Amino acid sequence: MEHFNDFEQYLRVSEPESRERAELWQTAIGLQKVDGLTVSDFLVETAKRHIEGEVDIDGVDRLINTYYQSEASHEIPNDVKEADEVSKNIVRELSTDAFVFSVAGLSGIHRRIFKGAMKHAGEFRRYDIPKKEWVLDGASVLYGPNEDLVRTIEYDLEQERKFSYRGLSQKQIVEHIARFISGLWQIHPFPEGNTRTTAVFAIKYLRSLGYKAENDMFKAHSWYFRNALVRANYRNVAKGIEPTIEYLVFFLRNLLLGETNELKNRYLHIRWHDNQRQNDVSNTLQRQNDVSEQLIGLNLKETAIIKSIMENRSISIAELADKIGLSARTVNRIIKSLKEKGVLSRTGSTKHVDWVINLK
Repeated sequence: MEHFNDFEQYLRVSEPESRERAELWQTAIGLQKVDGLTVSDFLVETAKRHIEGEVDIDGVDRLINTYYQSEASHEIPNDVKEADEVSKNIVRELSTDAFVFSVAGLSGIHRRIFKGAMKHAGEFRRYDIPKKEWVLDGASVLYGPNEDLVRTIEYDLEQERKFSYRGLSQKQIVEHIARFISGLWQIHPFPEGNTRTTAVFAIKYLRSLGYKAENDMFKAHSWYFRNALVRANYRNVAKGIEPTIEYLVFFLRNLLLGETNELKNRYLHIRWHDNQRQNDVSNTLQRQNDVSEQLIGLNLKETAIIKSIMENRSISIAELADKIGLSARTVNRIIKSLKEKGVLSRTGSTKHVDWVINLK
């Protein structure tokens, strides 16, 4: 059962704190789809109580634990119980900015988000694994050997720690992040839950870089995220298939830059051969590159307003305020600043505005 629309009301009209909690729940529940899991109706109702401030995250813990000790939960499948446990644990994890960029930090995230759902939460696997992938026609990515897990993770983290983003364009930054995340995921250090752990680790790391990495991307496209990681790490020279970060870049550009690249799982399948689509995707990405590069230098609120106007040139101040979650007074102040910078102007009447964006 899909639950994504259960929180839309909070995203549209709630106070900032409630809206942030709703975003966290959407991300947490959406990530369960990478393993084909869905949460219970009880979890959704409990999440709403948390969003509304009726209970804190400790209260959510108590309510979920009590529910699964009651007779009412006896018919609930184990996979739904896992989805409930992991969802509320992810919300707890993402509710804090505390973050350790290390092997211990990665295993700690796995331990905390799978607490109560996995016997060996936080422990690295002691055996090698294959995983059949739909997107690869049943083939598997070559994951890291179990005896080298810690050394491989340490190496990847150290290389990223030394890397400087200074002077890079947004396009180059996103491409580098895509390579780092896909490389970390390919190690696959845990018996289960690697994609969900990688996603949470990546979100917290991106926050540490100054990005706001929670929105509806993981709500609706978590399965695409996993398939993109698979394609970034699969090579079959005999079939003419090379690893590609293209799809993961599309996902990250939507997540971090607010773009609207088309994310279709079927495009990632190794037997997808639609040259026209490939051309369309390349052209779309180039257009997005051009726009994103021109937005460099604007702050997040200014960028949000420009992108909203790109989608609707006749959008009103009230609609902008509602969409972005700012007051009308703040929107007016930002628009005045954009006009002074020569980025934005308007034509039309008072009631029928026509915004003009002056990007080079």
